[in-house]
Amino acid sequence: MPKIYVDADACPVKPEVCKVARRYGLAVTFVSNTRMGIPDPDISTLVVVDGGFDAADDWIVGQLSTDDIVVTADIPLAHRCIGKYARVIGPTGRPFTEDNIGQAMAMRELMSDLREAGNITGGPPPFQKKDRSRFLHRLDQIVQAINRQGLH
Repeated sequence: MPKIYVDADACPVKPEVCKVARRYGLAVTFVSNTRMGIPDPDISTLVVVDGGFDAADDWIVGQLSTDDIVVTADIPLAHRCIGKYARVIGPTGRPFTEDNIGQAMAMRELMSDLREAGNITGGPPPFQKKDRSRFLHRLDQIVQAINRQGLH
């Protein structure tokens, strides 16, 4: 059975992750740099990591097995997880795959350069109800695809 790991510090879809996980009987691990409340403690746990900037990312990558699922908006973490054959989805429902992660990394670098130059001062658009709905649908699709493969 795949496990779901959530880069939890700024994740807006924690309850939705648990909803899908409960439907399929999957375990969820929320990973954070700080203590926080987690939804559905019957199927989820919180791991609080100590350490530097990438400590949570390093912990998640160190736990992964093929076809585990990672929920993150962190593109470098998504890239590392794809390298471990995990499935990765962003909180807005955007899947990160081998086919699109290179472009996502390049866009991240470009946006960082533009921000440093002062050309962009805002952040991403506000999280919306349609993002939550798309996330639920896509996470469900990912779990179903893994189950259809018969690997678990």
